[in-house]
Amino acid sequence: MTQPITLAIDTAAPRLQLALLRADGQVDAELVDIAKGHAEILFGRLETLLARNHLGHPDITRIAVTTGPGSFTGLRIGLSAARGLGVARNIPVLGIPNLLALSLSASSGPVAVLLDARRGEAYFELFATPGVSLNGPRLLSMERAIAAVPEGAELIQSPFIDIAAMARFAAAADPQAFPPHASYVRDADAKPQDAARIPRRA
Repeated sequence: MTQPITLAIDTAAPRLQLALLRADGQVDAELVDIAKGHAEILFGRLETLLARNHLGHPDITRIAVTTGPGSFTGLRIGLSAARGLGVARNIPVLGIPNLLALSLSASSGPVAVLLDARRGEAYFELFATPGVSLNGPRLLSMERAIAAVPEGAELIQSPFIDIAAMARFAAAADPQAFPPHASYVRDADAKPQDAARIPRRA
């Protein structure tokens, strides 16, 4: 049985990651360590990846993209690219939360994913097995997050996902269960200035 040809995109961390799960089940990836400027190189690297595998845009049958938490700008770049490609090709686009994507690199369960969110806080999520969440992502103090790691759980703290594992997960996942919407977990720093807002005229 052939696999759906799946493109996976991750721009949430200071690394551009693209992966192509081919119909033969093999994965080819393109990785570039880059703190900023994902938008400038994403499509060029995608063309390189497709050409290397003798494929074109019409061959892609589904797309997966990370949804956060992660870099605000990076997430918007990846989501915009994935949605645009999905609309152009009329194919499913899946949004894969970053903590779930990170859990996929674990060998078995339980899995605890703990990412430094700065300000003495951490993004934290527990998984029964890789990809199967127990309680959803939470923003905790670093101290509470460390204390919440169960004994015997595999702990993942790197922000860099296994893009090949994400492509394989997305190829088998239900698109309805993974809408491509950003999940920042932490509220945005910028808040509307309601006190200074001018009311609309009726």
